[in-house]
Amino acid sequence: MMKHEKATGSFQRLIGDATPVLVDFFATWCAPCRMTAPALDTLKQRLGGALRIIKIDIDNPHNAALVARYGVRSVPTLMLFRQGELLWRESGARSADELERIVRDRTVVG
Repeated sequence: MMKHEKATGSFQRLIGDATPVLVDFFATWCAPCRMTAPALDTLKQRLGGALRIIKIDIDNPHNAALVARYGVRSVPTLMLFRQGELLWRESGARSADELERIVRDRTVVG
């Protein structure tokens, strides 16, 4: 299970790291979000420590500032960061294979 991150300074620290970070803005009521969760689990198994994945529940009031800051209007919205730079962003469900290709194409993941 992925770590759920609250909207705190730790989010900025996480995305500022040299390790790529895939952020999943999701909602518990969202069917495509539930379809994406197993793909994220598979991706984490494949890439291990070469990729950090965090999930942000858009309905949690603690996350409202992050949702607003990044203009999340639909879920799931996936964003890939490395050293604080946004490398990729899209909304909609993705397979593990698609996500792995996206991460590998945009980062230096083994």
